[in-house]
Formats: sequence, structure tokens, C-alpha cells
Amino acid sequence: MASAVVHSLLALPGPERLEALTDLVVPEFRATLRLEPDEPLSVEARYFELGLTSLQLTEIKKRLEKVLGVTISSNVLFNQPTVAQLTTYLAHDALPGTSADAAGPNTRDRALLAEILPELNQG
Repeated sequence: MASAVVHSLLALPGPERLEALTDLVVPEFRATLRLEPDEPLSVEARYFELGLTSLQLTEIKKRLEKVLGVTISSNVLFNQPTVAQLTTYLAHDALPGTSADAAGPNTRDRALLAEILPELNQG
């Protein structure tokens, strides 16, 4: 069941949803890293480059699961090794309907279509 946070995201116009989700995810990383509000946080840097440990990532994952009301596989953290990639994954795959292109296929579906369509066009 979607959390109240997810319902709030869905109420936003498409282009604002990913930004709002980022606004939820980034503070979890900032708090764990004990960053001051004016200290920069690179959403493109890998977690370990930011100084995070596996234990800290697990804690962030648990907090995000609670806030968003979804289960996030630990593998996701290793396959999506930056804050930006994690947020995009959450928007497109974990929280269907929260991305700007919510009406379109999710990331996995787009990859599959890209693989299959050339074969269909040849036939």
C-alpha cells in the first residue's frame, strides 16, 4: 500500500515529481553524513566516494522504505551507486507513477523494448 508521501508525489504534476522525490531522498543522505545545510552534496558521486559505509547505506535504505512505504532491495544500492541513480530508480521502478513520464514504460520495460524492437523491424 502506498504511503501518504507517495500519494502526495502522485498529486504533483509530472515534471515536479522527480524533484520532490529527490527532496525526500537527499536529506536522508545529508543527515547520515552529518552535513550542514550549506555543505554541498554531490548526487552524482558514488556512495563510497561520499564516505558512506555499507552499514550507513542499510540505515538509509530502511528509513526510505519506512517513509515511502516500499521495499528496496539491497542490490539496488549497489546497482544504483549514486543518489541521483537511486532517486531515478525509485521514481521509475519502485514507485510506479511518480516519474515525469509516468504514463510510459518503466526503465526495465524501455530496455526490453529497445532490445526487441530492432528484431521486430527486421522481420
